[in-house]
Amino acid sequence: MKYLVLIFSNTEAPWTGSDEELQSLQGLFALREELTGTGELVSSEGLSLPEDGKVVRVRDGARVVTDGPFGEAKEQVAGYFLIDCADDERADEIAGQVSALVRDRVEVRGVVLSG
Repeated sequence: MKYLVLIFSNTEAPWTGSDEELQSLQGLFALREELTGTGELVSSEGLSLPEDGKVVRVRDGARVVTDGPFGEAKEQVAGYFLIDCADDERADEIAGQVSALVRDRVEVRGVVLSG
């Protein structure tokens, strides 16, 4: 089954390139390589800052594009791991590794529609 592990980041604590942040990033790259080796990694990417994003809606047949940022929340999605593993337990194990590396919570959700 496929699972999406969403990584969150605090927008009020910008990237500084500190040793701790670099170690976290290196750890994520190592985990990505490990999961590639086991065949469990489908995709993994970091996302641009929320203010670089857009919301697209169709209203009365017209496309409306709104530039970010969108929410008042301090935490925004910063990246993800899309994994394909045997069961919930393994997905939780991988999510725990990601959480430890980013030193913050992550969210795990099963993929219900897949192409």
